[in-house]
Amino acid sequence: MVLKYSRHRVRAAATLTVLALGSLALAGCGSPATAPGVLAVVGAEVQYGDVLGQIGGAYVQVTSVMSNPATDPHNFEASPSVARAIASARLVVQNGAGYDSFMNKLEGASAGSSRVVLSVATLLHRGSAANPHFWYAPATMPLLAATVTRELSILAPAHASYFRARESAFAASWRRVTATLAAAKRTLAHRAVATTEPVGDYLLSALGVTNLTPFRFQADVMNGVDPSPQDIVTQQNLLRERRVSALCFNAQVSSPVTLALRADAVRAHVPLVAIYETMPSGEHVQGWMIAELDAIAAALEHGVSTTRLS
Repeated sequence: MVLKYSRHRVRAAATLTVLALGSLALAGCGSPATAPGVLAVVGAEVQYGDVLGQIGGAYVQVTSVMSNPATDPHNFEASPSVARAIASARLVVQNGAGYDSFMNKLEGASAGSSRVVLSVATLLHRGSAANPHFWYAPATMPLLAATVTRELSILAPAHASYFRARESAFAASWRRVTATLAAAKRTLAHRAVATTEPVGDYLLSALGVTNLTPFRFQADVMNGVDPSPQDIVTQQNLLRERRVSALCFNAQVSSPVTLALRADAVRAHVPLVAIYETMPSGEHVQGWMIAELDAIAAALEHGVSTTRLS
């Protein structure tokens, strides 16, 4: 099944606004000020902005566009400040695969810029039909960190050794994620779960966990399409008959269908696991991934629900 991912684009009104914002940025509204020797960089999603900051350190000023874990990322609307930040950025990291297509419009409005744009989908050689929640694939962030190190070293060669040292520190800290994942896989592999969307599917797959939810159902919910009655009944039976050990739900997006399934899970004493699209505030990507792994383990091993990450 093809993932169209239409629902994760900016709302129609916001799409029209994007074009105006781009013109506004080019018309001389100004750009965020950076200190001498500091590079302006942009992460379309805060988790990518975090990697930019961890590698760039004192020599980057990071703007993260989608950064609020308490809001529905599907309804994101760009602002004039976002347009200005992108217009002045030297390096941009975006997701690609249709997840943040508004970025292409904003970048196109200042096409003469010398900035470098990195698409995570392109780095991973994934097309528009891929599940776009790439940050949950364990290999994504180390690859992005290495790529950001390379690009920052080209943009600011005098600080190349600084960036390489920070990338080494990132890689060392990511080993905590790898170790946590390996330990969890030893006990969780082949357990069964249900999901509302494919947000955490890459992580579940890395754990060896079996997702019994029909992929068509996940894609329909993600794209804002009403799932078929047959798929809804399948989901209900997975929960009501306790054929799964947890329901992993998108913590930032809900619908009558997903809320009803969460209620079914509670009634059947099937634990819930909150899976976030946007990294919670105050976290680094390493801690976020470990927190999600811990939440999955708590549900599958101990029957404990996590309805929000603290």
